[in-house]
Amino acid sequence: MFSLKSKAVRIGNVKFGGGNPTVLIGTMFYNGHKILRSRRKGEFDRARAEELINRQEELSDATGMPAMLDIVATSGEEARRYIDFVAEVTDMPFATDIWTEKPKVEAARYIAEVGLEERHLYNSLAPWAKDPEYEVSELSKLGLKNVLLVAFNMQNPTPEGRVELLREVLLPRAEKAGFKNVLVDTSLMSVPSAPFSFLGSRLVKEELRLPAGCAPSNGTDLIKKDAEARWGRPGFVGIDSAAHAAGALLWNDFLLYGPIESAPWIFPAIANVNAMLATLIYQETGELPGKEHPLCRFYPDFVEELKRGESSLRGMEAPG
Repeated sequence: MFSLKSKAVRIGNVKFGGGNPTVLIGTMFYNGHKILRSRRKGEFDRARAEELINRQEELSDATGMPAMLDIVATSGEEARRYIDFVAEVTDMPFATDIWTEKPKVEAARYIAEVGLEERHLYNSLAPWAKDPEYEVSELSKLGLKNVLLVAFNMQNPTPEGRVELLREVLLPRAEKAGFKNVLVDTSLMSVPSAPFSFLGSRLVKEELRLPAGCAPSNGTDLIKKDAEARWGRPGFVGIDSAAHAAGALLWNDFLLYGPIESAPWIFPAIANVNAMLATLIYQETGELPGKEHPLCRFYPDFVEELKRGESSLRGMEAPG
């Protein structure tokens, strides 16, 4: 059950699916992000933005968890400013996250012009598109490689409904648009409904063999104010970490973890979940991950016990 694998997809220097560690995707330039000075002009605090990106990179290196950026914009011109900045300061892959079709296509056209197709994820082809024919027609001219499909089925919100939407609507659009690599967002809407999304990810991997993931932050953001009022900041951090940990354990190859400021607790949490998941996979298959995996990196003594056929679970030093 835990050893279920999709095919592997590479975007830039990061592998999604195929048994690779969970990819963690932090969002920047979202509505209300303190680094923004003028969304209309695309002006922002460059020093703070670079600091946030560097911090995610440092946590990725320290934990062994692969990382990506999600860039929110509302216009093509705004997106271009963020794309230029991100391409300049990091080698990480990135997604352009834009709600409506015209600015999404404008940003995609710029990606093709500057030759960043290998590092870029088009976010996204979605069922709520007002003019999907225009979007697909324009994208088919650009030769982009990577796309995120949002499996949000209002008529049938079950895990099976998500796969139905993919087969009947979204995958045909992605093919017509010329995308080669497909990731699936199984559309998490709230914390208590998260298992439906997780089960959707399992079905996507079983039936379509595509890398699947979701955004637990969609659910935790909804309850952030109430959680902090009840239990303070540590209470919210605990809830946020738990929701993402469950997602990493239950069939998701990537997680959109929300504001990039959450990286300091998300990366250590998901690194440890990946270590535990690797032990579950070992129990099912007898296979251990490579030496850079969090299990081997942080718990080498335990790995040696497994290799010797021992089953002791005595305490090991936690990663710092």
